[in-house]
Amino acid sequence: MKNYNSNFWLPFTQMKEIDEITEIVKGEGAYLFTKDGRKILDAISSWWVTIHGHGNKIVADAIAEQAKTLEQVICAGFTHPKAETLSKMLVEVLPSNITKMFYSDNGSTAVEVGLKMVFQYWKNTGDINRKKFISFENAYHGDTLGAMSVGGRSVFTDQFKELMFDTIYLNYPSTYEGDENAEKKENKVIENLYEILKNQEKEIAGLIIEPLVQGAGGMNMTRPVFLRKIEDIMKEYKIPVIYDEVMTGFGRTGELFACLKANTNPDVICVSKGITGGFLPLSGTFCTDEIYNSFYSDDPLKTFFHGHSYTANPIGCAAGVASLGLLLENREFEKIQSWHKEQIKKFEDNKNIEKIRICGTIMALDIKSEKGGYLDNVGKFLKKEFFKKGLLLRPLGNVLYFLPPYCITKKEIEILYDSVNELTSSL
Repeated sequence: MKNYNSNFWLPFTQMKEIDEITEIVKGEGAYLFTKDGRKILDAISSWWVTIHGHGNKIVADAIAEQAKTLEQVICAGFTHPKAETLSKMLVEVLPSNITKMFYSDNGSTAVEVGLKMVFQYWKNTGDINRKKFISFENAYHGDTLGAMSVGGRSVFTDQFKELMFDTIYLNYPSTYEGDENAEKKENKVIENLYEILKNQEKEIAGLIIEPLVQGAGGMNMTRPVFLRKIEDIMKEYKIPVIYDEVMTGFGRTGELFACLKANTNPDVICVSKGITGGFLPLSGTFCTDEIYNSFYSDDPLKTFFHGHSYTANPIGCAAGVASLGLLLENREFEKIQSWHKEQIKKFEDNKNIEKIRICGTIMALDIKSEKGGYLDNVGKFLKKEFFKKGLLLRPLGNVLYFLPPYCITKKEIEILYDSVNELTSSL
């Protein structure tokens, strides 16, 4: 470690490589402000969470008011108004088959809860042989052991592979603007899914997918029709589908949730990130009555033995109520896709980028590179260069993406595209 001497061990960071670190002292709207006086446009919503922008007064006031009323209560045998309100609000906007919400505190755990729900659902209904999950290559579902186990094998999981359970993988039929082979790729995956179910149906507990967009695995995007095909097959076999909407939820795909955009009805939905507008850690796992009722029993062994000290924390739930209220009231996220569509025309003569893809507020592209992948050094280079220009962008190796807060302006979007075009054209 060179110039960084602190007790704070940073995530996803090789500490020995750090030659400088920036201290952020304030956030306002789409911007972060550094200790040394710089103003930085946060084009990734600070790890995809700050959907309304930094320091939103409505959410901040809701937090302050709740902190003065009830800051925390054990939720084993107790409830409170904000937990009831937020769960009701969310269930009302999700597909009609979703009826129950289980609170936790981060995306990885929301997924972990979903996997455990589905696994125990089969046990509670008398089927003890279903121990395998179907997932997708390049998937990223989080960093707890179960979430890693259903994620794609990558640099995120290599050090822990001996601890993870086996998963059955399908290709993710990633597509992009102008892709003429999208349907062909989807059909190949569907064929493979049928083959897996034909041979291993009685062993399969569920299928988990990042709907429409794979996040950390490379911002890979697929079409809504593919999700509908997957759903039809899994319903035919009566096997639950889990949607990891940790990243895609709360407006990211241009609709409140990816399942609504795709007109699908998953059995379990996992959410986090944007749930509190980026203010506080909170997450939820939703399920159907069928899954919930398998736990509703006189047999204590059918209880869902899972929980957290801060389950349904009142202050977090208050932030969630305020944040969701803002989303439902103004739906600012809806305007951003059209801006992306306009701006990608600037890349038409850029020979260093390819596979431009857009889904709602998300734009991603690949920077042409011989190495590619998460460890491609072009990402580190561009991150530093963008920061010099006052832009917070964090490429996934050679994959560059925008996930801006919904308060971003059209002019600020134009600045992002102009900067990207300028820097990548000169590579």
